[in-house]
Amino acid sequence: MSARETLLDLILEKSYREGDFTLSSGQKSTFYIDLKPTILHPEGAQALGQLVVEWMRRESLQFDGVGGLTLGADPIVMAISLAAFAHGIVLPASMIRKEAKKHGTSRYIEGVENFKKGDRFLVVEDVVTTGGSAKKAIEILKQEGFNPTHVLTIVDREAGGAAEFANSGVKLHSLFTISEIKAAARQK
Repeated sequence: MSARETLLDLILEKSYREGDFTLSSGQKSTFYIDLKPTILHPEGAQALGQLVVEWMRRESLQFDGVGGLTLGADPIVMAISLAAFAHGIVLPASMIRKEAKKHGTSRYIEGVENFKKGDRFLVVEDVVTTGGSAKKAIEILKQEGFNPTHVLTIVDREAGGAAEFANSGVKLHSLFTISEIKAAARQK
């Protein structure tokens, strides 16, 4: 089974639900997708990392770092960083806080010692609806002198997030769209 098929199967088994849900935005939805159970599973993390490395190679993309807003992006960031390293690519991980740390270094970005100003970043988010979390991460990275060039999401809810990123000059890549997830769920 390919990494894509493995990840899709795990998403359907552990993360995708149909019904009546209220999203964090307050919007109503007939489906809900929580990717944490999938990405926190070792098979899901491995498949995700493999897919991202394949995408980077296929598109000839190089990044100096990978990050996203903590806590949701943290397992994604580590899966990608470890998979890249297993393939000979040094891609340090970072954790980006919504607010600066209140003590110690008072920083927004953990792992910053692994980067230099101007470094290119891959920003990750589990599910993109409007892209709010990724946009916040991009804003913080830019403020700290880094260059976020791409956003990678596991699932694009197809709710306008892609257009938002295009307008800001950052490219969005999704491993799956919600249309693909729904179609696969109907086939099960």
